[in-house]
Amino acid sequence: QVQLVESGGGLVQAGGSLRLSCTASGRTLSNYAMGWFRQAPGKEREFVAAIIWRGSSTYYQDSVKGRFTISRDNAKNTVSLQMNSLKPEDTSVYYCAAAAGGNWPRTLRWNYWGQGTQVTVSS
Repeated sequence: QVQLVESGGGLVQAGGSLRLSCTASGRTLSNYAMGWFRQAPGKEREFVAAIIWRGSSTYYQDSVKGRFTISRDNAKNTVSLQMNSLKPEDTSVYYCAAAAGGNWPRTLRWNYWGQGTQVTVSS
């Protein structure tokens, strides 16, 4: 089992930045692909970004490319999402997830989820 806890959400003005962090316990993250998803009120959960099991390959939703950066520190069992140039449409609850299998990057099987952290971007 992997337990994931997100932190770093908050309220920010459009154009600002936030850094989300996800800390894992239970198992080492180096065996999992890690990702971030988000869900806005009344909408389905959507993929934001992912980073491969080992190494540095990353994959992003088109709307966040060039603005968001996902990174991981396997030694600290953490994964982060640096969000720059935030827009009101980025307002959502952001979830950290871990994938133990599947094919990189489009058909990963997301096995574990955090509880989410709220990000609100004001215009």
